Amino acid sequence: MTSTDEMQSRDGPTIDVEKHPGKGLFQENCAACHNGGVPKAPQQVWLEMMAPDALLASMNGGIMSQQSAHLSALQRQQIAEYLTRTSLADYKAPAPPASCNAQYARFDTGSLPAKTGWGHDNSRFISAQQAGLTKEQVPQLKLKWTFAYPKAQRARSQPSIGWGAVFVGSQDGTVYAFDLETGCMRWSFRASAEVRTAVVIDPETKRLYFGDVLARMYALDAMTGKLIWKAKIDDHSNATITGTPTIGGGQIFVPVSSLEVTAAADPNYACCTFRGSVVALNAKSGSVNWRHYSVTAPGVRYGKTKVGTDIIGPSGAPIWNSPTFDAATNRVYFGSGENYSSPADGNSDAVFAVNAKTGKRIWVTQLTKGDAWNVGCMIGNDNCPKENGPDLDVAASVLVVPIGAGKTMIVAGQKSADVYGLDPDTGKPVWKTTLGHGGTQGGVHFGMAAQGRLVYVPINDMEDTKDGRVYNAKIRGAGIHAIDAANGRVFWKSKADNICGNRENCDPGISAAVTALNGFVFAGHLDGRFRAYDSRSGKAIWTVDTTLPVKTISGSTARGGGMSGPGATVANGHVVVNSGYGLYYHMPGNLLMVFTPDGK
Repeated sequence: MTSTDEMQSRDGPTIDVEKHPGKGLFQENCAACHNGGVPKAPQQVWLEMMAPDALLASMNGGIMSQQSAHLSALQRQQIAEYLTRTSLADYKAPAPPASCNAQYARFDTGSLPAKTGWGHDNSRFISAQQAGLTKEQVPQLKLKWTFAYPKAQRARSQPSIGWGAVFVGSQDGTVYAFDLETGCMRWSFRASAEVRTAVVIDPETKRLYFGDVLARMYALDAMTGKLIWKAKIDDHSNATITGTPTIGGGQIFVPVSSLEVTAAADPNYACCTFRGSVVALNAKSGSVNWRHYSVTAPGVRYGKTKVGTDIIGPSGAPIWNSPTFDAATNRVYFGSGENYSSPADGNSDAVFAVNAKTGKRIWVTQLTKGDAWNVGCMIGNDNCPKENGPDLDVAASVLVVPIGAGKTMIVAGQKSADVYGLDPDTGKPVWKTTLGHGGTQGGVHFGMAAQGRLVYVPINDMEDTKDGRVYNAKIRGAGIHAIDAANGRVFWKSKADNICGNRENCDPGISAAVTALNGFVFAGHLDGRFRAYDSRSGKAIWTVDTTLPVKTISGSTARGGGMSGPGATVANGHVVVNSGYGLYYHMPGNLLMVFTPDGK
């Protein structure tokens, strides 16, 4: 989703960025390619999000070794320091967590993963059999073990549980397989860059699928962590994978988004050329079966800004969310974000239905018209589209919800704080329910959950007036709400109380995806509270503050932060969740937390 500051450093700058010699070296040797000169070269914003040792390794014998061969070892180090805001003079890569002994290293092949949550049905409902946790046990939940992601300020990869293991990605690109009971490490794998998607388990093939922020997809052997295949999904320099890839019918449906929206903050950047898409891969080989662009045709140059920069459009409509595969109709449903440049077309802030076999569009329904926007609008430069739209992405996964009599409803949540029910055959809106104020960091963000025809809707509604917009506190809906998928009727509203006080970058809303179980719902708040809500009344029945310091499995002390992005996963009586979201003016943290009744 759109950010005002994706480029915040991990702990704040540890070097003087403006005076550091790496700045000039980057401008002289790297910027021409990485800031637009070479379409396939990752933009500077992505390089800044990489781990310092990964960047240095790419120049010292890696993919960039040829381009940096003329630089001295010190100069390569200085470039990596400048980009990551990290001094490398005494830098040491974090020690890996303790490896499992023979007793805990074995995978329990009898404990099969369930096909629920992101990457499967996206309803985020976990059955009682899978969860192994009752509503009566929830108030007894205590921390069993926790892991601190090394050198991280955010934890954005949703954990997955299978075969007695927890699989999860991290900010530095490491994917871990932890023993569920003890937290010891069975194996690890290092991807090229941060992994913010869930690690999706395929029980039949014993494979894992995930994407990284450089738009690369991976398939690993779940038992060993060995790479099976790796594929670059989109060659645009700003392309990325934020939503979790979805398995269905022998294919993997990969959503493609980008941060070209932030590149437009530079008035000399020709905005914009990226188009969102969903790519269907052959699950066995990683080869492309089809690609469906949200914006149907490439943009054209149709003018220049006052400073002489090309204006290119239409563009944008990124796919931030995990596509939803419906086996009954052999369709894929997904939502799009705003256009990045004028003209605003009919594909932004929209819901799509696509044939899963061919990629052919069946219908598209636009929820907000005229939404062309980029970060240039926030700072007032000429790259801001004439529409200067409200930036109201359909950012959460679209749900296919049964409503009785053999019928289903497509339910879509938007950053406007509106939730829609759409006819699955035509895409026409059946109902609309407004649950809050909405805005750039408001409304529905990462994920709703559905149990039967009941849909649980988390609302953020952050009071963000940095872009000059007026926030109407009277319609604030920050919290969690339950609605009927058949007609949009509200069953209950549970608004979050504000406990932030003077804490910096604290907000009480619920941006993270929620997870539903029989009788209760787990939700992580941006203020760091992790709560369970009664599904009948909406009352909180259990709360833990994840920002408090805790002892980790390595013996160190660490803490979580704001909770956003992924939600909880539950299996075999264990509740597993991330805490920490040091981006977009939210509280940093680096914890993977595992709770069980009484911590046993």
